[in-house]
Formats: sequence, structure tokens, C-alpha cells
Amino acid sequence: MSEGTAVAGPDGALRCPWALSTPDYVTYHDEEWGRPVHGDEALFERLSLEAFQSGLSWITILRRRPGFRAAFAGFEIAKVATFTDTDKDRLLADPDIIRNRAKIDATMANARVLADWNPGELDDLIWSFAPDPATRPAPKTLADVPAVTPESTALSKTLKKRGLSFVGPTTAYALMQACGLVDDHLESCVARSAP
Repeated sequence: MSEGTAVAGPDGALRCPWALSTPDYVTYHDEEWGRPVHGDEALFERLSLEAFQSGLSWITILRRRPGFRAAFAGFEIAKVATFTDTDKDRLLADPDIIRNRAKIDATMANARVLADWNPGELDDLIWSFAPDPATRPAPKTLADVPAVTPESTALSKTLKKRGLSFVGPTTAYALMQACGLVDDHLESCVARSAP
């Protein structure tokens, strides 16, 4: 393994070292992580999955994402906002998701809050915290990648003030990384220069 620098994958291309432990990670890293995500439903899904990931490895969530999508009605905010205690019981019994009561409750409660927002409001709010890319040099090693930033702390505080839960600064930063608000691919990573 490297000293946190980009590592050659099976195809010889340099990638962030975390991306090489499984083929699932390689695909996620190359095709999704750090690419801009827009749309309230897409961002609600990512926000929910990042909350479910708290305390777990991302691969656990990634491999269960189809189950999460099925269980949470494709993360359609209006549908999840109507979930009842019967739905909660169904979710708590669903082996295809993480059956954590607090995280399920938070996802349902967040949907109810977001259902009252205007279309595009979640997208606009989240993206308003994207830092200027010109002020962020490309990380050379994993040690250069923060877990929390002033922007993620501010995003977390704003989301909480607006009524959302399970959105701490670390979760907010993971969301920012995954949804392309920041580009934390290492400087020599093949995905950094990808379109």
C-alpha cells in the first residue's frame, strides 16, 4: 500500500488508495464519487445514505443501496414523507438495509421536513455551501483530505436549523465529497481529471 498517495489499480491507472479494496469501490470511485449530483431526490438519497453510513464502512451501504432504494420508495421525498409506523416496522425488519431505528426515524422525519420545501430548495441550499475550487489545492495524499471543513460545519448547522437530523459536520462533508461539491480525488488520481 502507499503512504496515502495514489496507487495503480489492476488496469495500471492511478487511483485514490481507498478505491482499490473491492471492484465495487473501483466502480463507485471511477464513475460516481466526486461527480456533481443535483436534484432534491438524488440529494435526499445521498444525505440519507451518508447518515446510515455513520459508524459503518461505506462499502456496507454501497452494497445495500438497491435495498435502500426499494425500501425507501426510490427516495422520493413525497412518498417517504407519508411513511407511517407500519412502514417503520417494515423497515426495521428489512434485511436489505441497515435496521437502525434512529437512522430510519431520521430519514422519515427528514422527508417530512423536505416535503414542505419548494422544488429545488434542497439542491440550492446544499450547493450554496460548495467552496470555490480555486481555493482548494488538489490533495496529494489522503492526509491532505479533511474529515470536516468550515463549509461542512456551516452546512450541517444550516440543515439542522432547517429541521433535518443526522446531518453532523462529518456526514455533511462526506455528502459534499460524494456529490461533487468538493473534489477530493488525489492530485494524481485518474478520476480527478475525468469529465
